[in-house]
Amino acid sequence: MPTVFVAGSIKIKRLHPLFVERIVNIVREGMPVIVGDADGADASVQAALVAQSAPDVTVYCTGDKPRNNLGNWNVHRVRSSEHPGTRAYFVAKDIEMAKRAEFGLMLWDAASTGTLSNVLELMAQGKKSVVFINRETRFLNVKNGEDLLDLVSYMSDGARTAADRKIRLDEKISRLTSFQYQMPV
Repeated sequence: MPTVFVAGSIKIKRLHPLFVERIVNIVREGMPVIVGDADGADASVQAALVAQSAPDVTVYCTGDKPRNNLGNWNVHRVRSSEHPGTRAYFVAKDIEMAKRAEFGLMLWDAASTGTLSNVLELMAQGKKSVVFINRETRFLNVKNGEDLLDLVSYMSDGARTAADRKIRLDEKISRLTSFQYQMPV
């Protein structure tokens, strides 16, 4: 059974019913879920998983104990050499979750660089993400360069500039889209 990496923007605290429906389907299918321990979407996803009595969930955290573990599930601790509390410190956990999952289910506010980084990491590993663009209330499958360009088209100019500054978005898009076109069919 494929493992699903479920994550989202820390600013999103309430899950849209369409997103919850996907979580319900994942639990019904018996798929293992890995989720982070942050406030916002991670904690809300955990609450939805508790409501479904999801049995196969692992909470990933950086450090000794998770900030949130609403279902008292197994915990996978990821060590980071970065300064505790910084963005770089928590990125180690996200990279590990992307490695362990077969695909991602992401809840995105069209601005969060953390969620976007998760999609990019999964894509770099040849894995698909299903991204729920919260303000558009729609899902977008992201598995290739064209899909990625479609996804980032939902960002405002300011969000795109900030993402380029924070995570070198344009460089990553260029690398991933050129890699896609160089792959043999």
